Amino acid sequence: MINVLVHGALGRMGSIVINRVEQAEDMDVAAGVDVYSRGGAVYASLDEVTEKADVVIDFSHHTLTPALLEWCTAKNVPIVLCTTGHDGAEKAAIDQAAKNIPVFYSANMSMGIALLADLAKRAAALFPDADVEIVEAHHNRKLDAPSGTALMLARAVQEVRPGATLNLGRSGMGKREKNEIGVQAVRMGNLPGTHVVCVSTDNQTIELKHEAHDRSLFADGALTAARFIVGRSAGLYDMKDIVAGN
Repeated sequence: MINVLVHGALGRMGSIVINRVEQAEDMDVAAGVDVYSRGGAVYASLDEVTEKADVVIDFSHHTLTPALLEWCTAKNVPIVLCTTGHDGAEKAAIDQAAKNIPVFYSANMSMGIALLADLAKRAAALFPDADVEIVEAHHNRKLDAPSGTALMLARAVQEVRPGATLNLGRSGMGKREKNEIGVQAVRMGNLPGTHVVCVSTDNQTIELKHEAHDRSLFADGALTAARFIVGRSAGLYDMKDIVAGN
């Protein structure tokens, strides 16, 4: 049985993760932690946790990442980081922690998005002269634009086009540069997330699309990542490692 500590337990995604863990036959909720806790079943601080955890699933806020990684490193507990928007210092903290514990870090926890990134990479390689444009749409409360997922897709394309530059939010005068990847962000309503990768030549266009119907898919991906990372050696893992193993 895998004992899961849910960090960010009172948030929308944290609540879904707890529900999914409780439904899983091979998992139990070890504890929930949320800085907004006012007592009850959820702790307000990691320092209050006494239960044994086999893995942490984090759906909190990127500014809490360094302190969370310090706790996981001290306790030797693997972590699945599901937050986005990390700055340079926070990313450095992730890299440092991965030298001591298993860290699973992905801009998007959807297995479908992982597949989309793989397909986008293949399409860009197969059509090296094609234009690549990425359009993503999210709910009107999302803070980062473009999303971490859109950037993840763009970087997947850059793996086969290492010289390509990113054009984030096209505007103004001037034609499209040949060796660029366009990334456009749309924010409206209550959309869980839609990502479209267009690979277009002068005579054909390939459109690869992933549409999230419900946010629970991200929780399911987080549980898949937790199962994957428990028992692994120290290192930095992501969805590509899971896709490669299937």
